[in-house]
Amino acid sequence: MADQVKKPVKITETILRDAHQSLIATRMPTELMLPIVEKMDKVGYHSVECWGGATFDSCLRFLKEDPWDRLRKLRAGFKNTKLQMLFRGQNILGYNHYADDVVEYFVQKSVANGIDIIRIFDCLNDLRNLKTAVDATKKEGGHAQIALSYTLGDAYTLEYWEKTAKQIEEMGADSICIKDMAGLLVPYKATELVSALKAGSSLPIQLHTHYTSGVASMTYLKAVEAGCDIIDCAMSPLALGTSQPATEVMVETFRGTPYDSGLDQNLLAEIAEYFRPYREECLKSGLLNPKVLGVNIKTLMYQVPGGMLSNLVSQLKEAGAEDKFEAVLEEVPRVRKDFGEPPLVTPSSQIVGTQAVLNVLQGERYKLVTKESKKILSGEFGQTIKPFNPEVQKKCIGDVTPITCRPADLIEPQLPKFKEECKQWIQQDEDVLSYALFPQVATEFFKYRQAQQTGVDVTKADAATKSYPV
Repeated sequence: MADQVKKPVKITETILRDAHQSLIATRMPTELMLPIVEKMDKVGYHSVECWGGATFDSCLRFLKEDPWDRLRKLRAGFKNTKLQMLFRGQNILGYNHYADDVVEYFVQKSVANGIDIIRIFDCLNDLRNLKTAVDATKKEGGHAQIALSYTLGDAYTLEYWEKTAKQIEEMGADSICIKDMAGLLVPYKATELVSALKAGSSLPIQLHTHYTSGVASMTYLKAVEAGCDIIDCAMSPLALGTSQPATEVMVETFRGTPYDSGLDQNLLAEIAEYFRPYREECLKSGLLNPKVLGVNIKTLMYQVPGGMLSNLVSQLKEAGAEDKFEAVLEEVPRVRKDFGEPPLVTPSSQIVGTQAVLNVLQGERYKLVTKESKKILSGEFGQTIKPFNPEVQKKCIGDVTPITCRPADLIEPQLPKFKEECKQWIQQDEDVLSYALFPQVATEFFKYRQAQQTGVDVTKADAATKSYPV
């Protein structure tokens, strides 16, 4: 090892976003984050992921906080560290496609309020759905990272990943992230995947995974040895389970090697000590369910994300058909194949899972079809890597002509309409974006904010007792 070129691994810290999204349904309030920011700023992280994903919705819906205010406060505290967010391509942080003017304005305001790196992904890996966000990020001077949703299947060959990496570089992105949302990437496959991406592009490679299947730390080790530049980790109190590998463990793993991160374990220990009482509090309140801390190897057996597994269980429980669980698990890959073999990540995982449940419960495949299934088969989410099953498509959408263009090309500019609809509530430019993404939730928050400002006693939502789809 001594003669190897020194290549320190960089670390993105996720405790302020994905770690608490994965383990405690995105319920960490801003007031708990701020006291530790100064110490976190001294660590020397590549970046701190602190915004985007489900944090925006959760701030408004459950914590009664302005997500834009959270970002500004974090930006004021992190004077030396880059701040990062997760962005769902043309869906932004919502679940529907938005017009380009909304996407561009959201990117503009995200960067203006303090975001440095925007990680942009699409549930189908349709690069057309990422272009507007990438171009807008570059225009605002931000770092545009394209995240590829990692999945398994006949079409997802090393050649596919290599070719896609080349296309991403040609699009003008600044880096590539492997987004392994289900913890499907096993160690030696990580070596192959990182090598393929490196062959297709000269961009830095970052790896994001979850500990759900129990292999994530080993996967990071092999990925870094293969040339992966950055890994996503979470401070130990909110690591493992459905979260990321622990920051301190990965720092120690590479200590004294050519990949040594150089991060100070004493400083990391102080940060972990700060979060440890919060972990205990969440365990006591039930917000942190011990079930999400275990290893679920079925994730690898069925290639189904942990969150999707629990959704299937709850759907079957409601229908009084828990005995059909194995049948549904067998149906999921069949539906996925019919739907063009998309990665299973929000919202495609929910769509495929729900349709599989219906197919099994009805005793006939596609007797009942959800509107979301029809949208996918009509091309409204974009292009899948493989063609749809023509018989299934015909049965589900009849004579409807599927669209083949980028879905957002069919959406007229929306900002003027949103501004008009919420004009009575606007106190800052960003309010129109909160409304655009979550009209009802944002309006409720605006009413709460106004009541607070006028001195009316309004109790905050009790975050710990409300369920939230992660």
